[in-house]
Formats: sequence, structure tokens, C-alpha cells
Amino acid sequence: MDHAPSNKEHIANAALGQGVGYGIVLGLGGFFALGMMLVTFILRRYNREVQTSEHFNTAGRTVKSGLVASAVVSSWTWAATLLQSTGVCYRYGISGPFWYASGATVQILLFATLAIELKRRAPNAHTYLEIIKARYGTFAHIVFLVFGLATNILVSLMLIVGGSATVNALTGMHTIAAIYLLPVGVVAYTMVGGLKATILTDWAHTFILLLIIIIFALTTYASHDVLGSPSAVYDLLVQAAARHPVEGNKDGSYLTMQSREGAIFFVINIVGNFGTVFLDNGYYNKAIAASPVHALPGYILGGLSWFAIPWLTATTMGLAALAMENTPWFPTYPDRMADADVSAGLVLPYAAVAILGKGGAVCTLLIVFMAVTSATSSQLIAVSTICTYDLYRTYFNPTASGRRLIWTSHAFVMGYGLFIATFSVGLYYAGISMGYLYLMMGVVISAAVLPATLTLIWAGQNKWAASLSPILGLVCALVAWLVTAKKECGELSVACTGSNNPMLAGNVAALLSPVVLVAIFTLIFGLDKYDWKSMMEIRMGDDHDVAAAAGLDLEEIPGGHSESQVQFEEEQKKLQRAGKISKTATVVMTLAFLILWPMPMYGTGYIFSKPFFTGWVTVGIIWIFCSFIGVGLFPIFESRHTLARTVRSIYLDATGKSHPKTIHARMVAEEVQKTPGDATPPPPKETEKGDVKEAAGSV
Repeated sequence: MDHAPSNKEHIANAALGQGVGYGIVLGLGGFFALGMMLVTFILRRYNREVQTSEHFNTAGRTVKSGLVASAVVSSWTWAATLLQSTGVCYRYGISGPFWYASGATVQILLFATLAIELKRRAPNAHTYLEIIKARYGTFAHIVFLVFGLATNILVSLMLIVGGSATVNALTGMHTIAAIYLLPVGVVAYTMVGGLKATILTDWAHTFILLLIIIIFALTTYASHDVLGSPSAVYDLLVQAAARHPVEGNKDGSYLTMQSREGAIFFVINIVGNFGTVFLDNGYYNKAIAASPVHALPGYILGGLSWFAIPWLTATTMGLAALAMENTPWFPTYPDRMADADVSAGLVLPYAAVAILGKGGAVCTLLIVFMAVTSATSSQLIAVSTICTYDLYRTYFNPTASGRRLIWTSHAFVMGYGLFIATFSVGLYYAGISMGYLYLMMGVVISAAVLPATLTLIWAGQNKWAASLSPILGLVCALVAWLVTAKKECGELSVACTGSNNPMLAGNVAALLSPVVLVAIFTLIFGLDKYDWKSMMEIRMGDDHDVAAAAGLDLEEIPGGHSESQVQFEEEQKKLQRAGKISKTATVVMTLAFLILWPMPMYGTGYIFSKPFFTGWVTVGIIWIFCSFIGVGLFPIFESRHTLARTVRSIYLDATGKSHPKTIHARMVAEEVQKTPGDATPPPPKETEKGDVKEAAGSV
């Protein structure tokens, strides 16, 4: 590999031009938008998928586990996943990637239980806020509406702020231009295809992302001329610790899990990520979109597959930065990286440039673009669904038609995209970085996590405990955060409020104060005796007008097949069984990730030996390949019959051998012979005998 002989030359050669930045941001965005237009056309023409309001916001509730898993991975892979995790590795060493990955994986695993309860208790819901409204009424609904939208706004800001900083660092493209242009393609393809488009592009993004991470890992640990093996990286990390030992780490080493500041980040990370999973409607969207029998395996496969992404990415690129920064090929040589650059997420791009030159810059730009756009599309759908069903249909137009709901969803997608870009510009000029937002989010939102979770799993929580605990918990968190900052620094600056101890105090107060508050309000107002019936009464949108305009009966559209009461009861039994499995499996895996794996190494202060470090890296590389199989290849295998049928239909139509109407008739005949038992029922319909029937879409 040819390296530039001097730092200035290397930066000049490695930095991509603005044309490349605009080309990737606009070109790839346009490519995905056009691709989703084509996919939407194919699905409509050959699979009878009409863009009803239900299909736009729920993908017909028939998505299988492989695509659910890839969608979960893509939605949880923010710019911060790649950039922030690499930054904590640079700061704290080998412990940072593990603390980041384990502290953000357990939420996805635990959410699998909540996903099953959602499918069982409220099969026709579009958002978790509808569930709040059905159970507690208007006041609680408005409280959680504020917390839910705050969650989506904070996540969106982190995506755009972190992504634009990286694009600027690699290409020189103006940050403001990057902020406004990054969401353009995402808004376009989200409007065209809705949640289904988001899930399909999630898979494509995840596929590309995993390939690039594998390239980074194999280059660093197998083929690079300076690094090239775990042994070489290990030796350079020992030298780095001798030059600048890490304060708070065992013997100042980068190769130990015993890191004081790393452990503080671990707690902050866990707390903040509970809020951004359990309060982000995007994850409920994925649960709602999943066919009932696929929700549990989808979330567990997604959580386990996601773990390898921040763990191996940061273990590779964060350690590569530490190993290479004392060489002429590192962009900041002979200086270390400034703390502001680390907080801005620039460790990953600098390391990529150091080991791969321009190729590394292009790869970094691609994975950041994929992470930003795929997660942003999830946020767009999450917010548009909330605004459409929890604001517009609930308070302004309860009888809105399907066509009106689709139009409203489109308007909110566009409006939110513009809003979040403009908000990001304000943060850019205020000097607020992605790292600051990442640490702060738990302070702002985590007080609503416990009440929201208990809404679905405990019949005893009364409406006042649910409504007031988040508000008072937020007050406690803000007080703890700002008082700690004032006491430590004597001022409330961005630097001080963003430091670890104030953030730790605020995050812990936010998550744990509702434990006390819910108990107090339960003692004051008594236990509720909720019967779960009002959640079952949440109704779907009326899409008969959309189906009629397409010349189809609503029953013919995927997601509109009627289901008998017997089939519905069978489905409920499957969900109850899945719920029992999920509770056991997720608790065991959570204990493994948080205690059984890391704590013995933390408690003993073990400093990795060279063979142990080699094994650690090898496990990470094997894990990322398993993730690639699980969320990259498995969705293709799982959908092979649908893909084959669609390709065959396209061929027959293109050659004039069969018309789409003939193909549709054959598909209907095939589906009539099937007995669907794994689909989610639409709203109840009263029959002549008074039995309740649930309609459901078949996969």
C-alpha cells in the first residue's frame, strides 16, 4: 500500500473533493428514491400492493423475521453507532466498544417482549401513543406525545449533525449544505413507499454497511502494511499507553476492561438508550409491521446481529486510530486528535484515511450515508405516523378517509424533514455536537420509559402514575444534571454540562426516579384494574376509497384478508407462547451482556495478553460474518418464494405470455386454499350471530 510521504500530502491526496460529497449525498439519495419508485410499481402491478394508509404506515403487518431483523439493525445503526462508539474506544481503549455495544443491545433484546405484548394487546394499533390514549385518556396521551416526539427529534438531530460533520471533514462540502441535502433522498423514497420502502431500503443499507465493516476489519487485522495483524496492533497499543496512559484505566492501559470513565459512559449509555428504544415509535412501527409469529425472532436476531456492528467497528477503527496516530499517515500527526474532533465523531474517518487513504474516505462516507439515511427514514415514518394518527385523526378529523390519511402522512414526512434540517443548522452554529446530544438524550426522555413499559405489561398502573411520573422525573433529572455541573465546574457551559459526571447524574435520575414516583402515585390513587379491552378496540384506517380508486376490493389487497374467530384465538395462543419465551430468553441474554461477560474482567482489572486480544478480535470478526448471514442473506432466503414469483410474473408480463390480472387471479386462487394463522387482524366486525371476527393480512 502506498502511503503519502508527508502529512500534508496525505491529507491532500486522501481528502475527497466536494464533487464526491455532492455526488454521494444527492446521487445515492436519488438512486434509492428511484429504486423505491420502481419497487413500489412492481409490488403494485404484480403483488396487488396498493398504497393504502394502512400499508403506508404499517407495511400491511405481514413482514417476516429476516426483514424485521435487518430493519431493527438499520434503525439502531445511527451515525452515532459508528462515530460515537469509535470515539469512546479512542478515549477509553478496548472497553469502550464493548460498553457501547452491550449497553445498547440489551434494549433491543428486552423490547422483543414489549413487541409481543403490543401484538397481543393492541393488534390494530399504529403507534404506542394510541395505546396510551386507549388506556389512560387525553392528558396522559399529550404527555407521552411530547416525550415521544422529543425522542424522535433528538435522534434525528444526532443523525443529521453527526452525518454532516463527517461529510464536511471528508469532502469539504459545506456543513449547512450537507445538513439540508442529506434528508432529501430519504424524504423522497419514504414518501413513495412508506414503511415498506423504509424496511426494504433498510435491508439494502445494512447489506452494504456490513460489507464495508468487514473490509475495515480484514484490512486492519490481516492485510495492512503497518498494522496487518492483531499482534502488531497489540504492540502499538502498548506503546500508545506508554506515551499517553489513560487516566482511570488499570495501569493506564488501553487493553483493559477496568476503566473508570468507560464505566461511567456505560451507565449513561444504558440509560439513554432505554429512552431511544422504548419511546421511539420507529421500533413500535417495526413490531406493528411484523407478522405476529415473526416479531420475536426478528427482534432477537436483530439485537444479536447489531451487537457486532459497534463492537467490531470501534474495536477496529478506534484502536487503529490509537495505533496509527504516531505515524505520518494519520491526518493530525504529530499531534493527537483534539477533544472537540473526537466528540464530533471524527475518529472513524481519520482512522479510515490512515489505513486506506482515499478508499477509506469513500468507505466512511458510504457507511455514514447509509447509517444516516436509513435511520432517518425510520424517524420520518415514526413522526408522520404519530402526527397522522395521534394528532390529526385523534383531535382534528376522527372520520378521515384513507386517501386523506395518506395525504396527511406525506405532508408530515416533508414537513418534518425540513424542520429537522433547520433545527440542525441552529445546533451547528451553537456548537452542539453529536456526542453532546448522545449523552444528553437520556436526561430529557428517560423518565417516561418505565411508565410507558408498564402500560403494556402491568394492569395496576393508574393514569396519574402514568401521566405525572414522566413530568416529575424530567424535573428531577434536569435538577440533578445542572446542579452537578454547577457544583463541579462553577458554571453551566456546554463543556461542563457535557462532561461525564453531570450527565451520569441526570441520566440515572431520569430513569430511576419514576420507580419511586409510580409507587407513590399508586399508593395515593390506588391500583388500577385494567381489563385490556380498550386497546383491542383501536381501529384501523378506512381504506375502501383507496382500494376502489385502484379498482380492487379491499379484501384482495395484502393485509386485508378476513380471519375467523378461531384463527384469531389460535394467533393469540401463539403470541402468549412467544411472550413466555421472550421473557426468559431476553433476561438471560441481558444478564450475559451486562454482567457475566464483562464484569469478571472489570473486577479483576485484567489487562489483555496478546493471545487473549487476538481471540477477542477473532470472535468479533466471526460475529460480524454471522450478522451478515443473519440480516444480509437470510432475508433473501426467507423471501425466496415471493422473489421467484415476482420475477416470474415480470417475465410473463414482459414477454406478453400473461397479463397481471391473470397473475392476480391465480394468486387469489392460491391464497384461498391457504389457512392464514400468522397475520395480524384488522378491526373487529360484528357478524349476524354477534361473533367478533378479525381481518388479517396474509404473508
